[in-house]
Amino acid sequence: MTEHAQFLDLPFEEVIGDRFGRYSKYIIQERALPDARDGLKPVQRRILYAMHQEKNTHDKPFRKSAKTVGTVIGNYHPHGDSSVYEALVRMSQTWKVRNVLVEMHGNNGSIDGDPPAAMRYTEARLASISSQLLRDIEKETVDFIPNFDDTDYEPVVLPAKFPNLLVNGSTGISAGYATDIPPHNLKEVIDAVVMKIDKPKADVEDLMKVLKGPDFPTGGIIQGIEGIKKAYKTGKGKVVLRGKAEIEQLRGGREQIVITELPYEVNKANLVKKFDEYRLDRKVEGIAEVRDETDRTGLRIVIELKKDADSEGVLHYFYKNTDLQITYNFNMVAIHNKTPQLMSLPSILDSYIQHQRDVMIRQSQFDLRKARDRAHIVDGLMKAISILDDVIAAIRASKDKQDAKRRLMEQFEFTEKQSEAIVTLQLYRLTNTDVTSLQEEAEELQKQIEELEAILNSEEKLLKEIKKDLKQIQKQYKTDRLTKIEEQIEELKINLEVMVASEDVLVSVTKDGYVKRTSLRSYAASNESDLPVKEGDYLISLQEINTTDKLLLFTNKGNYLYVHVHELPDIRWKDLGQHVANLVSIEPEEKVIKVVPVREFADDQYLLFFTKNGMVKKTELNQYDAQRRSKPLVAINLKDDDEVVSVHQTDGNQDLFIASNKGYGLWYHESEVKLVGQRAAGVKAIQLKKDEVVVSGECFDELASPSIVLMTQRGACKRMVLSDFEQSSRAKRGLVMLKELKSKPHRVVGLNIMKEEEFVQFQTENGEIHELYPLELKKHDRYSNGSFVVDTDITGEVVRTWKKPQYIKPFESKEEE
Repeated sequence: MTEHAQFLDLPFEEVIGDRFGRYSKYIIQERALPDARDGLKPVQRRILYAMHQEKNTHDKPFRKSAKTVGTVIGNYHPHGDSSVYEALVRMSQTWKVRNVLVEMHGNNGSIDGDPPAAMRYTEARLASISSQLLRDIEKETVDFIPNFDDTDYEPVVLPAKFPNLLVNGSTGISAGYATDIPPHNLKEVIDAVVMKIDKPKADVEDLMKVLKGPDFPTGGIIQGIEGIKKAYKTGKGKVVLRGKAEIEQLRGGREQIVITELPYEVNKANLVKKFDEYRLDRKVEGIAEVRDETDRTGLRIVIELKKDADSEGVLHYFYKNTDLQITYNFNMVAIHNKTPQLMSLPSILDSYIQHQRDVMIRQSQFDLRKARDRAHIVDGLMKAISILDDVIAAIRASKDKQDAKRRLMEQFEFTEKQSEAIVTLQLYRLTNTDVTSLQEEAEELQKQIEELEAILNSEEKLLKEIKKDLKQIQKQYKTDRLTKIEEQIEELKINLEVMVASEDVLVSVTKDGYVKRTSLRSYAASNESDLPVKEGDYLISLQEINTTDKLLLFTNKGNYLYVHVHELPDIRWKDLGQHVANLVSIEPEEKVIKVVPVREFADDQYLLFFTKNGMVKKTELNQYDAQRRSKPLVAINLKDDDEVVSVHQTDGNQDLFIASNKGYGLWYHESEVKLVGQRAAGVKAIQLKKDEVVVSGECFDELASPSIVLMTQRGACKRMVLSDFEQSSRAKRGLVMLKELKSKPHRVVGLNIMKEEEFVQFQTENGEIHELYPLELKKHDRYSNGSFVVDTDITGEVVRTWKKPQYIKPFESKEEE
């Protein structure tokens, strides 16, 4: 055989797959998941067994943790000392484990996430309840396997005289599997086991009459019985878990929130820090101070509120936005028959009961064997005492121990074991030649043998014995339930006033998307000067509204951004705003064209959209009330290269005017446009020819007799009156508003419906912005091309036109009414 022939040529994927498969099997079975029978992971089992072997029990003094860790890694668990010590510490932490399995002296960490002291400083011993996990292990109740170096034996599973998997729960992550089993109340779990023994067909509904749900060591409140039921039926489910908080009255009409219990596995220090951050960042209004008053008497976090603060609102805000309320997800995976399985509550109980049957049978067999052996010897001793002189004579005549045994067996028909017991009998025992004590022992043994045989021969008696054992443990270790269970999950409604100081501010938005809110004081201090903007940019909206209001920012791409006013950057009037992309991620070419302020989404308000390709859409305003605000939301469904030209908020009773670039204008009533949903596309607004687009869509009140002002690319401006037009109906061609020229025809850049006090602004190709008071212009008829107001040979053509935004208070008039 050549040297190369010894090597196999294997594909890399096959080797990796095989090795990872072996590794996965190892960590699933031997590391991260608990056994369904005793609820322990291998490292925990080895720690408890090592402490038991070393007699480091609850009735003996504490012993250095380092000694225990050394024993565990030296004899049973060939891994790092830190992982063993961490497992040892966790089993002693009262906020992690419902019934601690290890008692510890010294610093064993804290609910604030502080690390425990090093193992050389701490001392540990088994807790009293751990003796119930290990009880009768020396009676061959469980299988043993050789340890890692074949110098000793370790148990495959512990006898576990109480259902530890449910009592203390488990959490772990392995390859492809994770487990999250919550802790439960020992009394309730034992009641459930007893019920399952008595009624093997008991379902989850029956079991939940005694086992109400998880019972976390940190207390708290569970909401959602349906979630518990689902988890118990399938192994997966979720519940809401919240801390226990009460509102206390202080002097002077002030209040404080006092938290005395936290959700399971929530870090207290991080939570208190979060509360204080909300106070400092003023994300929640009304918090005066946050204090952690926890001491040896118990947990206590105090959130002191300012006068007139909404205490319920603040508490709800914390439930919603911090770990004061969490979602606990059940994922009840355990090793059952050497395989990881997602287990329901009945299957966990069945697995435990089966384990107890095996343990009880093996224990009874062991005790029976011992009792029979002892009864046999007692019979021999009784017989020997009744013929004591002959026995002594026979022994005295013997040469040695072996000879004495042989004589006893030959002369008096004693068995090997009986004769061994007689020859090893100490002389002082012969002082009590009274046979009665031996007879009493014999009777006692006979009774014991009969009892054990009855247990082994009767399933009913076996189960009765298991129940008796469980009830004894229940009586000794039961405690009151710590976690309260509520049937329904409370819906958290947060009043915006809780988060936001109610304040009137000035909100400005520019064409290029720069947005800010400014205090009225800063605006007044600037002598109401013009808003600073980048070159070529201009203001499209300036409104005085409240921080508790909302803004809908509509873009040319048919989207809208839902923004709370209080979330806008607070920037001085003389400084540039912040780009809207910092609030909501929008595309670079997407532009804000309209700002609609909203105090409440009323039923009698509507939004109207006009698009470049001649569509109009009307939708109820309340359909734009959004929950998700992190990215743009669909306002109108646009087809192909279409864009939104203008958006208006209406009361449903307005007149509409649509203008095309080729100079056609169409006027009709809003009632012509039927209501559609938020994501719909709308209907045809105007009949367009080839290469014709809509440049403006306006809403107005006919009774106000407004002027119609249009501007062309050649710098001509034209003012018309509404009476020059006839009211028509939707989707018509409209009336001509310009005189058609053969060369360089005028094209409409923009059209505005103007009131007396309003100004028009327009921008030319060279970036200049001009302002015009259109009512100074004479009225033109529909067939003229207006008056030139700018020399386009110098400035370039007019590229856009808009109505100069006025400082408005959109909600003022309604409030006065």
